[in-house]
Amino acid sequence: MTLLLITGTSTDVGKTVVTAALAATARAAGRSVAVCKPAQTGIAPGEPGDLAEVERLAGPVKTVELARYPEPLAPDTAARRSGQPLLTLAETVAAVRAVDDADLTLVEGAGGLLVRIGEFTLVDLARELDAPVVVVAAPGLGTLNHSELTVRALESAGVRCAGLVIGAWPAEPDLAAECNRTDLPRVTGVDVVGVVPAGVGAWDQERFVAAAPGWFIPGWSAHH
Repeated sequence: MTLLLITGTSTDVGKTVVTAALAATARAAGRSVAVCKPAQTGIAPGEPGDLAEVERLAGPVKTVELARYPEPLAPDTAARRSGQPLLTLAETVAAVRAVDDADLTLVEGAGGLLVRIGEFTLVDLARELDAPVVVVAAPGLGTLNHSELTVRALESAGVRCAGLVIGAWPAEPDLAAECNRTDLPRVTGVDVVGVVPAGVGAWDQERFVAAAPGWFIPGWSAHH
């Protein structure tokens, strides 16, 4: 089983759509996929969360959700406010490793890299699982700083960054976005391995699945 963790430079940069696109690309290559979202916030019990969105876009994948909190806050804060126990690193690692019937398991974090998923961050999880991390970045102003900080945090923890993915590339990019697309690899030392167009999260499954493989560098996902 191949493991790949997905984080973002911040919240609302397109992690869930990128996760769906990675799942769709793997499935198009004939691989079975599982997607784990350890902590889901801002969704009431029984409501469809990020995993349901991944399934809607990418098609049949195995899904694993460990905890859900109603308030749209960082998971550790939401857990405390709801009186629920915080997820532990050990139980999360065990749940990810228990998925042994998929060729590729994707683990989507919450918010940015150092957001507490429970008693731990995605860095801790990646290090414990010895898994690489994909960083989803915004296209506009501020992304160079946010992306370099995120990559440096991974490097300082000894975690490999598998690549940057621009999570919502505008149909009409401004000068900052165009320059950032060129400058991101230079300042971070990490390749931009994918560019996902803005708005594709609203597409139907057939259109999304057909287009997703074209958003990534050819052959890149085959190595993960």
